[in-house]
Amino acid sequence: MKNNEKSCIPLQIAPMMDWTDRHCRAFHRTLSARALLYTEMVTAQAVIHGDRMRLLGFDDVEHPVALQLGGSDPGLLAQAARIGADFGYDEINLNVGCPSDRVQSGCFGAVLMERPDLVAACCAAMIAAQPLPVTVKCRIGVDDQDPAQVLPAFLEAVAAAGVRHVIIHARKAWLQGLSPKENRDIPPLDYPLVMAMKQAFPGLEICINGGITSLEQVQGFLKQGLDGVMVGRVAYHDPCAILLGADSAVWGAPDPVTDPFQAADAMRPYIARHLAQGGRLHQITRHMLGLFTGRPGARSWRRVLSEGASRPGAAFDVYDAALAEVNRPALAAQ
Repeated sequence: MKNNEKSCIPLQIAPMMDWTDRHCRAFHRTLSARALLYTEMVTAQAVIHGDRMRLLGFDDVEHPVALQLGGSDPGLLAQAARIGADFGYDEINLNVGCPSDRVQSGCFGAVLMERPDLVAACCAAMIAAQPLPVTVKCRIGVDDQDPAQVLPAFLEAVAAAGVRHVIIHARKAWLQGLSPKENRDIPPLDYPLVMAMKQAFPGLEICINGGITSLEQVQGFLKQGLDGVMVGRVAYHDPCAILLGADSAVWGAPDPVTDPFQAADAMRPYIARHLAQGGRLHQITRHMLGLFTGRPGARSWRRVLSEGASRPGAAFDVYDAALAEVNRPALAAQ
């Protein structure tokens, strides 16, 4: 896909630090064949100088998958984007939304909402360096900024640089006074502002993010004219709430699985390959603890995996013991 073509996939799973690694993405892919998945944020410096296979390696089953980069140096970001394209990602995303102290000190993430011209320069360099779509994930503003003024100016700047797809987390980021965790909940959501931006910038593909917890909400935003919906924490803690049935609901396409047991079975070949390569069971199953959320036996499923999967040599004996704790007949009767 060329970087000036339509790129927005209507359902996206947010990049989440320490969570959306390659094993998490492989698991999410068993539930939806079509949702766009993201890497954790990787800094441009790490991509250029770090262990690329560890940071960027992924399984072909994960497509479509986007690489999220952090940084503020156009030259370094261009180089990192080119490396990401060579690795086979489907999209390159620039993080302009993370509010952590470490990100601020490196002059990237949400603090860049204060420097739209620099963000535009970064995006232009990334677009020129490689053929994939370059997208931006941002907040509606930071600290004392007025989002109604700041956000349109920001979108105008990145659109002029050639960006065609922006994901907007519909909250401010408070860089002073709130922790990253508090920034995910305390600043109020402003969905109407994001909707207004779609009206003001019809040429931009706009995806909404923040506080979305159900597939029904996803469908509602799409019906209102937004190009996409990005879902974060609920997709991790209760993945079936968003991803189970998503392909039929959003795309009218067949769902790869129809219940969490099928998803657990679908993960077996992937787990077997990982164990055969010397990997540990918990590296995968730690991302699967929410698979049966709200269903009979969910707590015991989590307990068995949490206690047993990290033990040396843990394999399908632990996995099957955890599955045995979940009541299949009770699930089928619901």
